[in-house]
Amino acid sequence: MPPPQALILARQKGLDLVEISPTAVPPVCRIMDYGKYQYQEQKRAREAKRHQKVIEVKEIKFRPKVDEHDYQFKKHHIERFIEDGDKVKATIFFRGREMAHPEIGHRILMRLIEDLEEVAVAETMPRQEGNQMHTILTGKKGAPKPKAQARNARAGGEGVAVRANELESRRRQWQKKQKLKTHKGAAKRFKKTGTGKIMRGSAFKRHILTEQDHEEQASHARHRRSSRRATRARST
Repeated sequence: MPPPQALILARQKGLDLVEISPTAVPPVCRIMDYGKYQYQEQKRAREAKRHQKVIEVKEIKFRPKVDEHDYQFKKHHIERFIEDGDKVKATIFFRGREMAHPEIGHRILMRLIEDLEEVAVAETMPRQEGNQMHTILTGKKGAPKPKAQARNARAGGEGVAVRANELESRRRQWQKKQKLKTHKGAAKRFKKTGTGKIMRGSAFKRHILTEQDHEEQASHARHRRSSRRATRARST
């Protein structure tokens, strides 16, 4: 159909003539509502973007002198990131004279790769760049993953009970601390006399300047007494 005839037909129907395949011979056109077509394409793009998984690269930092507890703690974080489908960059930071012993960082990263060989593989082997040594870990295909639903159920059921118990214990500890603080504060502010009378603690204390003046007066009195004894001894 010639283009002028297709345009007349599209105007009669109140639609648009849209070129679908301009590279074809002859070009392919379609009579449609172009605004509706654009809306449907945008809707498809939004749906595809919603279901798309964006892979992020998380970074976990180690030190050459990392202890066992910190190592295990960070290793569990790496496992969690890999289970979520992300990649992990494990980095060793060297400072000062630690740069003279890169084998320590290399040993830590190789141990990490061996410990996570069931769930992850190393995209790059440990390599050093300046004062850093790093490797990138990604999820292993076909690796057994923990059931996310069971984990979420525990977090929603048992986790709520655990959090409630933690909040209750923290509240009790806070109340206990408040009572102890109040008791200590009262013990500092008040004192009980031998007759059973309660008086403020400041009643038993002298000011710092008064104490100093008292010591100076006592030293002057001792000096005067010693000078009097010396005078009597000379006169006799």
